[in-house]
Amino acid sequence: MRCVIVYESMFGNTERLAADVADGLRASGAEVLVTDVRDARPEDLSGCDLLVVGAPTHAFSLSRPGTREDAVRQGAEASRAITGVREWLATLDAAFPSRSSRPSVAAFDTRVDKVRHLPGSAAKRAARALRAQGFPVVDRTSFYVGDVQGPLPPDEQGRARAWGAGLPALAGAAAG
Repeated sequence: MRCVIVYESMFGNTERLAADVADGLRASGAEVLVTDVRDARPEDLSGCDLLVVGAPTHAFSLSRPGTREDAVRQGAEASRAITGVREWLATLDAAFPSRSSRPSVAAFDTRVDKVRHLPGSAAKRAARALRAQGFPVVDRTSFYVGDVQGPLPPDEQGRARAWGAGLPALAGAAAG
């Protein structure tokens, strides 16, 4: 199974979790490419069986230019505000012109732990957008950070690896 993980990360937490999800996928025998949304190219998706999208939750959804600028004001590198998953998702129709050839997808996000009870998440919004584009969504989940800049609680990286390890079975069931 060939998997591609495309992530957006402002402070490095979503990036670290994307690497952990990739470790879980590899432990299940998958071939995995991990790429920052700023570097994602349509050709990276060629032959993809499972697409995993990860993003931080900003204002109960995927980031927007304004929320990324807010993150820069809070200490994120300016280069991380160039583009985000929201904009990248809008390019997927061109990468997969035939709806019948679209891979299974899964989405994850990072959210601040102290507001975990609030509605809305980047993963939920990404899954909705992907489903509307004809992608079969096999799962979505949230991982938690201590505050806007982190840190990741110790158990979140293990949860991310375990979630990644389970995705090939979910994708296989969806395709089967």
